[in-house]
Amino acid sequence: MSRTLAEWLIYQEHVNVRSIELGLDRVRTVWERMGAPAPARWTITVGGTNGKGSTVAMLEAMLSAAGRRVGCYTSPHLLRYNERIRIDGRDADDEALIASFERIEAARGELPLTYFEFGTLAALDLFARADLDVAVLEVGLGGRLDAVNIIDADVAVITTVDLDHMDWLGPDRDSIGREKAGIARAGRPAIVGELDPPAGLIDTLHTSGAKVERAGTDFRVERGVAGWRWLHRDGTALSLPDPVLVAPVQYANAATALAALYALKGEDAPVPVPAIAAAASAGLRVAKVSARLQSLGGDPALIVDVGHNPQAARALAEWLDANPGGHVYAVYGALADKDVAGVIRALSSRIHDWQLAGLDRDTPRGLPGEALADELQLALPGASFEVHATVHAALEAARQKAQRGDRILAFGSFFVAAAVLSESNR
Repeated sequence: MSRTLAEWLIYQEHVNVRSIELGLDRVRTVWERMGAPAPARWTITVGGTNGKGSTVAMLEAMLSAAGRRVGCYTSPHLLRYNERIRIDGRDADDEALIASFERIEAARGELPLTYFEFGTLAALDLFARADLDVAVLEVGLGGRLDAVNIIDADVAVITTVDLDHMDWLGPDRDSIGREKAGIARAGRPAIVGELDPPAGLIDTLHTSGAKVERAGTDFRVERGVAGWRWLHRDGTALSLPDPVLVAPVQYANAATALAALYALKGEDAPVPVPAIAAAASAGLRVAKVSARLQSLGGDPALIVDVGHNPQAARALAEWLDANPGGHVYAVYGALADKDVAGVIRALSSRIHDWQLAGLDRDTPRGLPGEALADELQLALPGASFEVHATVHAALEAARQKAQRGDRILAFGSFFVAAAVLSESNR
């Protein structure tokens, strides 16, 4: 009897005793058994610590504006698993996912795949059947040993490198950068979106033989009163509208996405150079992605963001500084492997009051509220806070305390964002 999508997802959580198992041998073997077709005529992989989802969304919007048929693979999802695989701007439906999972199951034999590996193979399978011009693949954890890396991309993008998933990727930015550089290929462009990348990333990219293009060196952003310009070392200058995505860091993400398209220039490029400015302008006016400083309205205003590490928290702080208002009430929950103290210190004085949400009911990796409170008191002695068992309870407490003109910032994990968005959709 055929499984439903929900039943397939439960099944996948138990096929491999390890929820995370880095390595390419198993997933590559299954893909080869499935024929290993190219997922699209061109493929772009997007790795990094932060900014991946926004960069993928901008690439998708720019390519779609140029008339290209685009598939995007991202993770994790917020509300529905189907969000992870999009073709021509539409989420994959249950029937297509189930059919793909059945093909994967038939091909894997006795090889144990993780939940993420099933999803990656499903994306590649569905893309290969969809006659795509471009596949944009977001890398999951790391890069070198991530399942997405079985594909030799035409362009590799590394948005930023910061301290996250350190148990898997290494203790410092150099180590993490070396892992993320593993998605690059010799003789093909590798776009680095960070102005101050770690030496480990740059050295490994050069050793790989990739054609490295760096923000601030090979391309850069020039901000104006209205709009901005993208400048390339070859003299190209494109005048562009402000991104719809509001955080200041989105200019860097937009510039990085544009650099990836520009690197594909040539007679058979997915977006010819003369058409890039128009495609980028149109794409930036519509590119959106959920839970990236997403305003859900109201007064006090409710803002939701998936920022969950110190670098993302610094970007949140930059946005708060650029957009002053009333008091900020944080609804914060985190996973146990995150640098909670680093996140708290990055926001510190910007937060008037912390409503801490335990996530241990949502996932085995979730921090209980009491553990979160311990971290807060160590990192920010004297902070005003309350502890709650759920995100819903934390959000209600923030709403009770905040006044008109204040803001409620719900952040720290995809689980926090999902809970807030689910409630707002009721």
